[in-house]
Amino acid sequence: MKLLRSLLVFPLALREALGYSNLAEESLQSLSVSSDDFSITNKDGLLAPILIPRVPGTPGNAKVIEHFHDFFTKHLPDWNLSFQNSSSKTPTSGGKEVPFRNFIATRDPPWVEGEGEVGRLALVAHFDSKLTPKNFIGATDSAAPCAMLLHAARGIDAALTAKWAAIEAKGERDEFDEHKGVQILLLDGEEAFATWTHTDSVYGARALAEEWETTMNPAMSTFKNPLESIDLFLLLDLLGSSHPAVPSYFKTTHWAYKNMASVEERLRKANKLKSKVEGNFLWESDKNENDRWAGGMIEDDHIPFMARGVDILHIIPSPFPDVWHTSKDDGEHLDLDVVEDWAMITTAFAAEWMELDGYMQSAATPKTSPKRSLGEDDKSEL
Repeated sequence: MKLLRSLLVFPLALREALGYSNLAEESLQSLSVSSDDFSITNKDGLLAPILIPRVPGTPGNAKVIEHFHDFFTKHLPDWNLSFQNSSSKTPTSGGKEVPFRNFIATRDPPWVEGEGEVGRLALVAHFDSKLTPKNFIGATDSAAPCAMLLHAARGIDAALTAKWAAIEAKGERDEFDEHKGVQILLLDGEEAFATWTHTDSVYGARALAEEWETTMNPAMSTFKNPLESIDLFLLLDLLGSSHPAVPSYFKTTHWAYKNMASVEERLRKANKLKSKVEGNFLWESDKNENDRWAGGMIEDDHIPFMARGVDILHIIPSPFPDVWHTSKDDGEHLDLDVVEDWAMITTAFAAEWMELDGYMQSAATPKTSPKRSLGEDDKSEL
């Protein structure tokens, strides 16, 4: 059995020591966030195009998917884009099937051939909005988290290119570390149409987890299916309000929470964060074995993945924002300093996970390609 296979089957808590590296001060200082990206009125930015009603099966939902597709096509052409489609009856659909469309963007090392050989960091948020109240926007829930993930993908893309080019130039690849990729999962149908139940919620996540569990990779692959290739499922939700307090929910991924909390602390000391708070967003890094662990008590898109053994890092405030599931959860009620700070923290965490220190500040500007709308072939996949 080859070394790669032996290492990758280790439990995640053991493997993290081999595959996580802090960014040095110079790399932290190279990070930046443009306020234009998170302006609630800039239709060319990351956030504003998502701040519309986007209930599954509606034109607004399709428009937001097109925004995601156009962003990656124009700015990040090296990412592989795909869609996972399903349909389901809902309590409000009158017996009709409602379509759900998950958007998936993946970046793997260029030398990896075939499926099943890359362990990935999955950065996840849901993009749909709630059916009620009427014209609900869902800025924290979860337009802003989606925009944060777009920013993170762009923030590490050029550094990934630079790192992987350097590895190929030397002709030396680490059997473990260099089989790491990253994936953006923007999930549809998280919200309940009527009342949250196990069947009226997380429609897209349930469909994707089931499909990936039963999609077999080639024989002798390191990972037998796409579900097993997820090293960490990092889920952002309800982010963008002032003074968020995010506990550590899962004992099994507390090490990852501590690393993210360390990222926040170092960014604050480097004066890279804008929000002025007492304490940190991620305040439970000193939690110990005997403390209360509330993992699983908050139901969200992670539930069907967690049930299948995927390691979860859930970044969701407790308590929830005051605007939660109200008409006030709109762009005007976002704390944009907090939004930009979460984008910065998420980008830095992803960069550390992918061990990009030394490549962040010297990476070239990401490539661009002509902007295009979803063509007929793309729309057929939806």
